[in-house]
Amino acid sequence: MHARELVELAAIVSAHGPVLVRRTRQLSTTGIEQYWTASKCRLDRWHRSLKHFGSEAARHDAPWRRAQWPAVRGVLEEILTGEMLTRVWTAVMCAYDRHHGTDVAEPIARSVLVGHMEARHRVLTLLVRGPGIDAEAAVKLNHLRRRTERWTDLLIGYLAGLHDVGEFAVDPDRAKEFAEDLQYQSHLKGGRHAWPLVLASVRAAFRRGLSPTSPNADLNRQIASTIIACFQGELFDSTGLFQSVWLMRLSNVTNDVQVMVDDLLALEPAAPQSDATSTPQRLAGRLRRFDP
Repeated sequence: MHARELVELAAIVSAHGPVLVRRTRQLSTTGIEQYWTASKCRLDRWHRSLKHFGSEAARHDAPWRRAQWPAVRGVLEEILTGEMLTRVWTAVMCAYDRHHGTDVAEPIARSVLVGHMEARHRVLTLLVRGPGIDAEAAVKLNHLRRRTERWTDLLIGYLAGLHDVGEFAVDPDRAKEFAEDLQYQSHLKGGRHAWPLVLASVRAAFRRGLSPTSPNADLNRQIASTIIACFQGELFDSTGLFQSVWLMRLSNVTNDVQVMVDDLLALEPAAPQSDATSTPQRLAGRLRRFDP
């Protein structure tokens, strides 16, 4: 699974996080445990890759660095863009535990987030001091970092109604500002169109400019499947990008089937949508500033 697909998953998690927090009585224990395992494996791979490149780049010439760069670039992009999903999922898990008075998901999610922040620090250190990264590449990666941070704060803002999750934003004040915008849009005629606009904008923002492949696509896929394992299946039926991951979910959570059935029976009927059709132009204007 490519890094840009995890970005899209972060947006979907942000949109459906409130439903998970309020309507799911018990999370998939298998999904939570496997999220920790897959994430720790990916953190370990990232650490080894960055350590190897950082130590070897100083000992080799420019041709060696150029040969190694595509793989290293993929790792750096995974760390920077993957931070969006890690922050959003941690926010949802913490909100879930607080809402239900439990302490099951938050410690695991926070542990993964701490590891991801350490990886992020190594990336930034490499961009500033790394002998194997030229100035042009460093500038592009820094632009990617800034773009990811802004989108992360918007998605965290979307979760603002779930207890206090501002701590998981890169810039809590910016996330609060986005939350106020989104709340305002939701009360306008046509406010229901705000979310499709956000999702389309996320896809467009990361459609180009990333490496063609992700060096840890297998673990990215495992992480995605463990997150999806905590949601009800119908949320992903219409998301073609994740249909195959949803099939993986079925094999990962056989021990949680009874809980899933209970949750499905407990679901309340969805409220009818408004017939409003106007476009949320104010939000569209805000989204245009996301690319540096």
